[in-house]
Amino acid sequence: MKIVKSTYKDQIIEHIYDLVLDGVYSPGDKIKESLLAKELGVSRAPVREALKELIANGIIDYRAQVGNFVADLSPKEIIDAYTTRGVLEGYAVMETSAAFSRDEIETLVEMTGKMERYAEKGNRKMVVKIGDDFHNMLISKNKNMQLIEYTERLSLKLHVLFYKYWSNLYTPKEIGSRHMEIVSSIISGNPGKIERSVREHYTETGTKIASWGD
Repeated sequence: MKIVKSTYKDQIIEHIYDLVLDGVYSPGDKIKESLLAKELGVSRAPVREALKELIANGIIDYRAQVGNFVADLSPKEIIDAYTTRGVLEGYAVMETSAAFSRDEIETLVEMTGKMERYAEKGNRKMVVKIGDDFHNMLISKNKNMQLIEYTERLSLKLHVLFYKYWSNLYTPKEIGSRHMEIVSSIISGNPGKIERSVREHYTETGTKIASWGD
């Protein structure tokens, strides 16, 4: 049996992340260490560790002598984040596309269907979760640890944005078809097509979110 070790810090990160997703915390809201520690029944130390990681991931902004706030990204910051993730993931998938087995390709296809069905039900969290699993699987073959680290740092930030806006950007059918385009590019075996499909997948969404948020 695989045992997953979860620290206080990890649980606090997940708690804050869920509060942001659910709209309990909105962009610009201040997050108080002492209040969180009291609510969760822990000391301030793990709360501080969790906030530091969320700052590194772009979810929280730290303002010297003022405090921690939920990040309120500008349109340019949104586009930059999506573009960067698209470039990194596009390269990662292009480099390793030949390593995907037939069963793994089928799993990716199944995920696109699940995303579409959950989108039809309006289940935003499951759409984001399966989308995360999909994209994690895409880069799982790549062994460039710096690339993996940088893509993971961008993940939470992009999840928050996509969770908030996806129903205004894409229909459930489009949610499925956009991810299926990436799978089809991998099946094609064309490196340029693979890199371009992943990169454009992110660039399109980032541009739409930036425009919608204006």
